[in-house]
Amino acid sequence: MFMLWRGWSCLLLVVACLVPLAGNAHGDAGHRVVAAPAGLALGASATFADDGTLWVATVDDGHVWLRRSADHGKNFDAPVRVNQKAQNIDSFGENKPQVALGTRGRIYVTWVESLPEKWASYVWFARSVDGGKTFAAPLIVHRDRARLTHSFDALRVNGEGQPVVAWIDARDHVASMKKYGMKGPHAYKGLAVYYAWSTDGGKSFGPGRKVMDHSCECCRVALAHEPSGVVAAFFRGVYGDKVRDHAFSMLPTDGGTPLPERSTFNEWQVAACPEQGPGLAISADGVRHVVWYEGKGGPHIWYGQLDPGHAPQHWLQIGGPGASHADVAVHGQTVWVAWNQVSAAGYALKVRNSTDGGRSFGEARTVAESAVAVYSPQLLVHEGRAWIAWNTLSGFRLIPVQRQ
Repeated sequence: MFMLWRGWSCLLLVVACLVPLAGNAHGDAGHRVVAAPAGLALGASATFADDGTLWVATVDDGHVWLRRSADHGKNFDAPVRVNQKAQNIDSFGENKPQVALGTRGRIYVTWVESLPEKWASYVWFARSVDGGKTFAAPLIVHRDRARLTHSFDALRVNGEGQPVVAWIDARDHVASMKKYGMKGPHAYKGLAVYYAWSTDGGKSFGPGRKVMDHSCECCRVALAHEPSGVVAAFFRGVYGDKVRDHAFSMLPTDGGTPLPERSTFNEWQVAACPEQGPGLAISADGVRHVVWYEGKGGPHIWYGQLDPGHAPQHWLQIGGPGASHADVAVHGQTVWVAWNQVSAAGYALKVRNSTDGGRSFGEARTVAESAVAVYSPQLLVHEGRAWIAWNTLSGFRLIPVQRQ
């Protein structure tokens, strides 16, 4: 069978960052207000509305739940169930429910359902047109209904207010495997990145389009807006002999063709997916700030500014051994990078920030700690201030980032 990449060889790369430790979350920054589900299904996402309302999507008991806070996470309204029928929702590793805000009170949510077949999954989408009070019946984003991998989705709303969803897809891998097998010069490397968009406010999605063949199999895709409103993607690809670097591409919805270009050149050669997707933030002047993980010569998290087709500019090692799952955000000339740092004592949430557009960064500082398992941090910006959404086994926390 295919999809051996999510087996033990993959797990060994990330086990140090996934093993839960005993104890409770602690630290005086942020708020623990949403109970985490049992086990390690910690995938969660959050977003701010223009008025400062915080929306948080989590998974529990086969359902995606949406919660609303009007006071930066100190208190939350009663949760709203997004999918009425329970599903086997994948909220582990790089998978998580996604939430994004459209126009006129529309709220969009996506998630991944694991199917009974090994490594098979579908990407689901639901929308609310009444400000999150209720959700319409969900639909499957992709028209391909083969029971194989459609997973690790990402959701953004473009400049026209329409939802755009990207995901990792196995259809080309499976077709190639049937024709050429798993080995040899014609063997398909990795999977592929696809995307689809809606032109009717989320009532339906058009046919999916391929962005690139030979993507990494289980690293999340990062999406962000260009100043024009077009959604752009940054993701890990497979190049040459098992080299796992990154590509950048616009995701046009006007009939244009995606033109992915290799954008990192670390030349990390590894025969497994590291489950360490990148981060992307685009400033108002079009600078594409990115963070990514690679393990050549030891694990590192890097920051840089994309110059597609060439190595990033102003690139800098942000974190070393024990650092994982970084995110990046930008507002004006201020750039923030956040990541999880694991040690024998537990997990530390680290931050570095730049005040000169990413040319230099201050020292790393700890803004929160946890002795139990944590999920990837998500940087949010509202009115020029940065916050970090951090889900832990003890609950969801929204942590303010003070300027350095």
